[in-house]
Amino acid sequence: MKRIFAISVFFVLISFDCNSQSLETVPNVDLDKYIGTWFEIASFPQRFQKGCHGTTATYSKTDKDYIIVENRCFKDSINGKESSIKGKAFIDENTGNSKLKVQFFWPFKGKYWIIDLAEDYSYAVVGHPDRDYLWILSRTSKMEDKIYQSILLRIAEKGFDINKLNKTVQADPNASL
Repeated sequence: MKRIFAISVFFVLISFDCNSQSLETVPNVDLDKYIGTWFEIASFPQRFQKGCHGTTATYSKTDKDYIIVENRCFKDSINGKESSIKGKAFIDENTGNSKLKVQFFWPFKGKYWIIDLAEDYSYAVVGHPDRDYLWILSRTSKMEDKIYQSILLRIAEKGFDINKLNKTVQADPNASL
């Protein structure tokens, strides 16, 4: 009997812990407004982005059941060699378009959850429910510090460790070519 009780308590604790770790996404994403190019302002370091500068993500609609995703960056410096990869993003049904699964290598798909989004679609924050992945994106290569700081407060409230964020080096939009 004690064993059954201990097992029951264990499962209750696990389910409570899982519920406390849920991650809320934005209620709705207008894909027509979201499509286009986004500049990475900051992110959690990932090995697949090692050495990247000037990182962007471009989303394009298709007539199929997915969105084309093209990620680009410059390796080792803002003037380095360009690197890019194309993938597909599949929308999870009944999520208001805020939860996607991104696939760069078949058959693997990663969760791409839009957890913060400006009303005018000038910035977006993308995370993963395990909180090991996070990207702050902007329609411009620079973000006002006031906006950035307010985003940090909201993502910290969602349980992300903001100390893990690295700001992304972007080209100076005012520099002459």
